[in-house]
Amino acid sequence: MNKTLGLAYRARKVVVGTEMTIESIRTKSVYLVVLAHDASDLTKKKILDKASFYNVEVSQALSSQQLSDAIGKSGVKVVGITDRGFSQLLKP
Repeated sequence: MNKTLGLAYRARKVVVGTEMTIESIRTKSVYLVVLAHDASDLTKKKILDKASFYNVEVSQALSSQQLSDAIGKSGVKVVGITDRGFSQLLKP
C-alpha cells in the first residue's frame, strides 16, 4: 500500500491534509480517503462524517508515520485519492 500511495502522490493524484481532503470530498473529486488510525478524534470525526455524507470510502489501514513516509512529507494524517485506478489499488 505504501508504494502505491507514493506512486499516486508522484503522479499528482493525491490531496494532502484535512481541509484539502474535505473540500475535495465536497466537490466529489475524491474516490478514496486514507485516514491515519492514530489521527486525533476531531480529525477522524470530520473526515468520517463528511465521507459518510458524500458516500466516499475511508481506509484506516496506516499510521500517521507510515502515511507520512509513503508520500515523503511529515505530520500527514489524511490524504484523498483523486484517481479511480489508484483508489482501486489502495482499497483494503
